Amino acid sequence: MRAESAIPPGQDGRDLARAVRDGLAGGGPKSLPSRLLYDDLGSTLFEAITRLPEYGLTRADDRLLAAHASEIAAFAHPPLAVAELGSGSGRKARPILAAIARRQPEVAYYPIDLSKAALAQCRVELGGIHGVGVEPILASYGDGLSEAVARTRSGERLLALFLGGTIGNFDRGEAVLFLGDIRSRLRPGDGFLIGTDLMKPVPALLAAYDDALGVTAAFNKNLLVRLNREVDADFDLARFDHEARWNDAERRVEMHLVARSAQRVTLRALDLVVEFREGEMIWTESSYRYEKEELPAMAARSGFDCLEQWADEEWSFAETLLTPR
Repeated sequence: MRAESAIPPGQDGRDLARAVRDGLAGGGPKSLPSRLLYDDLGSTLFEAITRLPEYGLTRADDRLLAAHASEIAAFAHPPLAVAELGSGSGRKARPILAAIARRQPEVAYYPIDLSKAALAQCRVELGGIHGVGVEPILASYGDGLSEAVARTRSGERLLALFLGGTIGNFDRGEAVLFLGDIRSRLRPGDGFLIGTDLMKPVPALLAAYDDALGVTAAFNKNLLVRLNREVDADFDLARFDHEARWNDAERRVEMHLVARSAQRVTLRALDLVVEFREGEMIWTESSYRYEKEELPAMAARSGFDCLEQWADEEWSFAETLLTPR
């Protein structure tokens, strides 16, 4: 879970309209890109998901970062700056920033996100770490990373963070392309720390995407709320169910919104009417799971060397530290 949140600034209306037309009226199975889940409310709901008992990924991520922050901070000689792709509130970066701040008097931290609310929360979450300067970048992953690289000073290395298992939102081919794009923007001597959720029993995976409290269901249905608000649609949330399912062939969890009955939805701002059959689904997210050795192998094909990998045995999650070859 957790794809690139929301839409690039200045492109939100065009992107949303194009994505909705392509996904709901394109003639194939209905789908919407997972990035549309992350408006400001969606980002807040996702932060709540990370605290649920069923969602062990975040706690595994936290354990690994707390245990190995000093080793991560020491991968390069100071000065070192940090950029975080899809930062959210920035909470996950805290132990790494604190470890770097113990090695140098000032640390520039560039949270990169497409949610203004998330970037504002970064200042609140991390502003109290002595020596850390928070410089938010409202941009997509690639554009934001290029901006962070451009802001580094002479002789300063950059550690890019991609935490929380977000790589799982790409299919495996897309993930290799993504890694290659990140490699093309980093310089020799920079670092890239990436979190990866690993295979585990399917019931545990499904519970993480269909919690008993219903927060993930609200997160998924908020996409319909967003369409009602932004394209003047008339989705009735009570007529759609949240569903999480496991695709064994692809090794992924899928999130869907399932029509409880046949219905017609009007999206007035797009001059579009969409028909749903009973049981017809809108596919809203995929989250792929990896074996431990897969990420280093994919990174190697994309031009990275693997410096270190740490794994959490309780939840089967890995942090992998890479550097451009």
